[in-house]
Amino acid sequence: MSDVRKAIAAGKTALGIELGSTRIKAVLAGEDNVPVASGSHDWENRYVEGIWTYDLDEVWAGIQDCYSKLAEDVRDRYGIVLEHVGAIGFSAMMHGYMAFDDSDELLVPFRTWRNTITEQASKMLMDTFHYNIPQRWSIAHLYQAILNGEEHVARVRFFTTLAGYVHWKVTGRKVLGIGDASGMFPIDVESKDYNSRMIGQFNRLVADKNYPWRLEELLPRVLLAGEDAGVLTEEGARLLDPSGRLKAGIPLCAPEGDAGTGMVATNSVAVRTGNVSAGTSVFAMAVLEKELSRVYEEIDMVTTPDGSLVAMVHCNNCTSDLNAWVGLFREFAEGLGIEVDMGGLYGMLYQKALEGDADCGGLLAYNYFSGEHITGFEEGRPLFVRTPQSKFNLANFMRVHLFTSLGALKTGMDILLKGEGVKLDTMLGHGGLFKTKDVGQKILAAAIDTPVSVMETAGEGGAWGIALLAAYRREQTEEHLAGWLAANAFGSDAGRKAEPDPKDVEGYETFIHRYSAGFPIERAAIETLRQQK
Repeated sequence: MSDVRKAIAAGKTALGIELGSTRIKAVLAGEDNVPVASGSHDWENRYVEGIWTYDLDEVWAGIQDCYSKLAEDVRDRYGIVLEHVGAIGFSAMMHGYMAFDDSDELLVPFRTWRNTITEQASKMLMDTFHYNIPQRWSIAHLYQAILNGEEHVARVRFFTTLAGYVHWKVTGRKVLGIGDASGMFPIDVESKDYNSRMIGQFNRLVADKNYPWRLEELLPRVLLAGEDAGVLTEEGARLLDPSGRLKAGIPLCAPEGDAGTGMVATNSVAVRTGNVSAGTSVFAMAVLEKELSRVYEEIDMVTTPDGSLVAMVHCNNCTSDLNAWVGLFREFAEGLGIEVDMGGLYGMLYQKALEGDADCGGLLAYNYFSGEHITGFEEGRPLFVRTPQSKFNLANFMRVHLFTSLGALKTGMDILLKGEGVKLDTMLGHGGLFKTKDVGQKILAAAIDTPVSVMETAGEGGAWGIALLAAYRREQTEEHLAGWLAANAFGSDAGRKAEPDPKDVEGYETFIHRYSAGFPIERAAIETLRQQK
């Protein structure tokens, strides 16, 4: 406690603030990079005139409330008024579209990653670049606005992501970490900058519009982890802390996206490593040794915060259907007058899945609450199917729902691991699927035939990840990010590892063939059962 007080008083700390979809979280890391205080603020996006958005006033009110709670936590724990930190970093949900004019005024409401309104632009840009451009990417939003003939486009002088916007306002610097930038526009991993060939193609594509700008003039400057991203201005200090206690002049690291901070928080930035975040949705990040042989619509190409190439498999559905079934079992127990501890119920049901047949006894389920682009479904219908010959028992029932929670992810990962021959030494699992010891990681290890580790610190999340990037900036070291993290944040903690069991791997392969063959059943359910308003 005394050492932590001294570190805070001396400013030998790092502050990370991440703006997630439903929560803004701040983490203060001590001199040893271990979290020593935190604060959070809950918020929700709004659907306004067909756009999922957050109001800018909500952004700053949320950040100020989050920081205030962090400062209060520091005061309550350590008896210190927080006035200075060693470095600061901001992170936020990636992608989206924030466009500003020459007076730095927002031209249209912030269009978040959640909007699926850019399909035409996405397809046209993919055809032009021969590179996958997901709908949520910033360049897809800009080009869709052009295709729509939106009048604001001619007045755009700068566009960025949410993390880039916040960083700009507190430092005056229009910069972006390379990981977040890779969700705005394709990155050339050799030059560690935007792909100049594609920028030229885009400029030619819109030349007939005679806009008073070229694309390269609108984009934030790309920075790597550890590079100088400016300092907190007096105005920026007041934006964070209206009380006036926080001092200006604090160095900042480059703003990053939540995918990049997730990689940092799970020590997954080195080549041949990766991580899987599994909760309501699920995505996998795999750090590649080389480019893929061709373009895949199922695979997003992004980068680590230090510029290594990453393949991202993002799926919309993971644990929602599984959670619904657990809720049904809770109802049953409560109907019998049994008081239910949800943690205990999840633990029992998940552990039961390990007793099931390797291939789930012939059962089949789809967890599609919403559409799933990886498998080609624009809508979803949660579904459970069996034959009279299937081995229908609780163990197989839970096992099939755990298997199907990763079914779409496996479909995408098979492209990488089997189709492209990508090599992974280990994957790090984090999120709700992995809370019950051993179960989720064993299922994932079977799905991707790769060792899966889980670390306790993974639960600290992206706010800690951006705090680590801020600490890396503070140190001004020439050591590579992966080596620095291993030595200064994770030490010998490699997590609890689960090797793939050959019988489970074989069983999952049998299941995934059944899963793929059953797509017409899911299609029939979508076409037959209309969604209720």
